[in-house]
Formats: sequence, structure tokens, C-alpha cells
Amino acid sequence: MKNAFVIVTLSGLLSACAVAPSAQAPLELARIEPMPASAPARQEGESDDARDDPSLPKVALDKELLYRLMKAELDIQAGNWQAAYLSLMDAATRTRDPRLARRAAETALQARQVRESMIAVRLWRELDPSAEEATQAYLALLLEGGDIREAEAIFVRRLALVGDSARPMAMYQAQQYLGRARDKAAAGAMLDRMLTPYAASFEAKILLSQNAFAMGNKDAALEHARAALALKPDSEIAVLTQAQVLQEPGEQNALLAAFLKAHPNAREVRAAHARLLVSQKQYAEARRQFALLLKQQPDNISTLYASGLLAVELGDTAAAETYFTRYVQVFDRSGGEEPGKVLLMLSTLAEERKDVKAARRWAEQVSASDSDHYLSAQLRLAQLTAASGNLARARSMLAALKPESAADQARVVLAEAHLLRDGGQLEAAYDVLAAGAKAHPANPDLLYDFALLAEKTGRVDVMEASLRSVIAQVPDNHHAYNALGYSLAERNVRLPEALALIDQALKMAPGDPFIMDSLGWVHYRMGDLDQAETYLRRAYALRNDVEIGVHLGEVLWHKGEKADAQKLWREARARDPKNDTLKSTLARLHQKL
Repeated sequence: MKNAFVIVTLSGLLSACAVAPSAQAPLELARIEPMPASAPARQEGESDDARDDPSLPKVALDKELLYRLMKAELDIQAGNWQAAYLSLMDAATRTRDPRLARRAAETALQARQVRESMIAVRLWRELDPSAEEATQAYLALLLEGGDIREAEAIFVRRLALVGDSARPMAMYQAQQYLGRARDKAAAGAMLDRMLTPYAASFEAKILLSQNAFAMGNKDAALEHARAALALKPDSEIAVLTQAQVLQEPGEQNALLAAFLKAHPNAREVRAAHARLLVSQKQYAEARRQFALLLKQQPDNISTLYASGLLAVELGDTAAAETYFTRYVQVFDRSGGEEPGKVLLMLSTLAEERKDVKAARRWAEQVSASDSDHYLSAQLRLAQLTAASGNLARARSMLAALKPESAADQARVVLAEAHLLRDGGQLEAAYDVLAAGAKAHPANPDLLYDFALLAEKTGRVDVMEASLRSVIAQVPDNHHAYNALGYSLAERNVRLPEALALIDQALKMAPGDPFIMDSLGWVHYRMGDLDQAETYLRRAYALRNDVEIGVHLGEVLWHKGEKADAQKLWREARARDPKNDTLKSTLARLHQKL
């Protein structure tokens, strides 16, 4: 089972700790903030403090140096990093000014030149040994280049020099740096060595546990986590670390439940427990945990969102709307990320209860600035318009959209085809998808829909060619394998090939009930009724789908179990009286229910 924990990092735990001068965010390649072009000596308007800075050399800004600096900046703007880098390095070497070495390092970093960056950073550190930013850049480059041995001495010295109050943050920074190392095993061993002298401290025990867990040493990880919790029995990060190491769901639940009984206000632990329960499909208990979280903080955005999703999963759409509506209200007051995703869910929920006006109102609130969801909202508005009986207006709305990316253009094509298909205009939908497939031949979603509609309109050759194109582009697309295999089985042709295709699909998605349905159907076509019944019953148990039930009914009919078959068909008719598969099956078998 995928681990449901998101362990609280030490950055949160240590936020109240005193921070040493070295505790700024770790520097990554190309992340040094650009430094304004500056002269290494006094300029007009320079303050006495800057002029008297003992860390800077006393160098006259003559015409030649000024020219070199201006030329270097112009080269940077023109993209000629090599010329700028050489000029800046030469000037830094001549003047011994660390600012120029820093600028040379920036130039090389922005060009992603590790070797030149390292040379410049070494010079920068030589000229200004106390420059924390230079040390951070140096460490980042060592890890980027795969040479972490030299970094160890720096980390060890930093841990030794900082005070007890600042050391936890220094430990955390070391962990973050080493987490980016290419050689994970060497980095893990180094972190162990660095933390061992401080192993008695709570923070070291947490980091040692997380490091051991990452290295696959569960016993050591559990030992360190338990020791940390023994030091601080009320620590949320300690119990979460131990729960992560345990991994076995029953043990995790017991540990977290016991901790919450003793510490009912531990929000991070309760949230982690709720997520764990969701991952185990214990939805009722998870809902109770989220309700307790909301009781403590009624306007917590993440808890409102999780509660809404859980209510949807439980089929309580009224509660879901309440949670999501509250989410939007809180967002409107406090700001933050765009609520487009929640607005679209509210639109869907409103449509499900036949409130089209509310569905439109929610979708219309998605802001154009929300690049992740605005197009989805516009497509939804077009779909709602078509569902209200105005297909022409819906198509005009889609035509007015001008998405820039090829992927979004394909989404608009698919949306228009779906509107036409749902409106019964299959040939028009086919024409739209045919044009779309020609314009976007590398879009597997569009090609897949094109294939299905080609089959529906009797163009079997086009269907097969399109599905084979999808398989060629996305070899692990089990939907394409299944669709092609099912089509062959449905037409009762090339049945061994159909069986091979569906078998391949099931290997890719072993628990997919629709692929099991296809497998049962191809066995039926091949005359193996017992095997067909086995797969179809398994599929129907996983997914109580109308078409799977109709297929199972046909197999039972031919096995002589006609009463059971008719029962399945009646159930299917009660749920979807207009289902094409049901109607064609009853007509073919001359049955009236």
C-alpha cells in the first residue's frame, strides 16, 4: 500500500529555534539572485560605510576597469556568457574584489556551466571567506558535480561551530543539501557520520530515523524514531516519523489513535491519521477525524477540501456542496490559490441535482487568471449550454476559444465532438474528430475517441488504424489494447488476436472490470461459456455496470440459466432503459421483458 504519510519536516518543528547566520535557504544552481552591476571601489554617491567596508579592496575605478565591467554586462544581456565570464574573472583576480567573483559565478550558473561556476565560486570564497552565500553555492556545486566528500568537512565544521540552539536547523540544512546528491547511498552514509556526535539530541534522532528509512534500514529507523518519541512523548513529528517507519496499516492506526487519545489537539497527527484511513477505505472513521479537525479550525482550507472529497466518495453530495461552498467563501476572504478546481466540482454537483443555473453560476466564477482551470470551466459552460438544448450556441462558445497549446486545442476538438455525439449528430462529430486527428496526430486521447466514433459510424478500418497509432505512441495504453480486442470480439473476427490484445491489456491493468468484461466476452465468442461466466461474474462483482450485466445475462442464457439471465436484464433495464447493448441483445435473442 502506498504510504499515506506526509511527514512534517523539521523546518516547521524548528521555526521557533534561534537561527544562525547560516540558516538562509539552501542555494540551488542558477538561484543566486542577480547582483546589480557595481564597481569595486567608490562611485559617485557611495556612502562612507560602503567606502570604508574592510572586506572590500581599495581599487580605483579607472576607465579600463569601467569599460570591462560595462562590456561584461552587455555580453550577459546579449547571451555571450563566455566573454562576460572571462572579463569578470580577470577583473576579480586583478582587483581581488569578491563582488566581481560573485558576478562571474552568477554568469556561469545561469549558463549551467558547472566547471566554470566552481572556479568562480572558489575564487569568491577565497576573496571573502565569511560569505555564507558563497559557501552555499559551493556546496550546491559539489553535490551537483557528484563530489560530496569535500562537502562533508564543511558540514562537520558548520555543525561544530554553531550554538546548540542553531544546530538543529544546521542539521536540517545538511539533510536538505544531501537529499539532492546523485549518490544517495554515499550521501546517506555521510549524514549518518555527521549526525552521530549529536545522536543524543531529539532532532538528530528524527533525522537519523528518516535517513535510515530512506536507506532501507527499517530496524535502525524504528529504533531512532522510538528514542525520539521517548525524549518528547508529545512530539507530533516523532510519532509521525515512527508511523511512517512502521508501514503496516494496523500498527500505524493503533499508534496514531493512542497518541490522539493522549493529545487530542495534535492537528498534524489527526490529519495524517485521517489520510491513512482514507487510503484504507475506512471512510466513515476518516470522516469523523476530519470533522474533529474542522471543529478545531472551521475555516481550514485543506480540511474543508478533504472533507468535501470524502463526502463525494461516500455519496453525500449535499455535505460535499456544503464543504466546498464554505471553501470558496473562506477563499474569497483570505485569498490564496485560485479555487477553480472546487468551483468546477460545485458545478458538477449542482448539475447532478438538476440545478443548471447553479451549475453555470459556479463555472462562471472560475477566473481567466486561473490558467489551470479556466479552459475546463469554458468547456463545461459549453456542455451545459448544449444540454439545455442550444447546441449551436454551445459550438459558437467553443469556436470563440483560442487556446495556445496543442494539447488545449485538442481538448476543444474533443469537447465539440462530444457535444455533437451526445446530440445524436454522429457524422458531424466524426468530421470534427477526423479534422482534429489530422491536426493533432500525436494526441493519443483524441485518436482514441476518433477510433471509437469511427467504429460507431461503421468505419472499422479507420478505427483499427487509429487504435494501432495510439498503441504505437503509448505502448502501455491498456484502453487501446482493450478497445481493439473487444472490437474484434464483438465482430466475431480474428478471435485469437482479440484474446491476445485483451490479455495484454489485463496485464497492464489487472483489476480493471471493463477489461475483464472484454475477456469474458471473447471467451464467449470462442465458445468457452464457463470461462466467459467466470470473468464476467468477476467483472460484475467489481463494477455493477449495465453492459457487463447484459453480457453476463447473454452467457447465462446460452448456458440454459434463462431465469437468471432475465433477472440481470431487468436490473439493467431499470437502471438504463435506453442502453443500446441491452436493446440489441434482447432483439437478437427475441426476448421481451
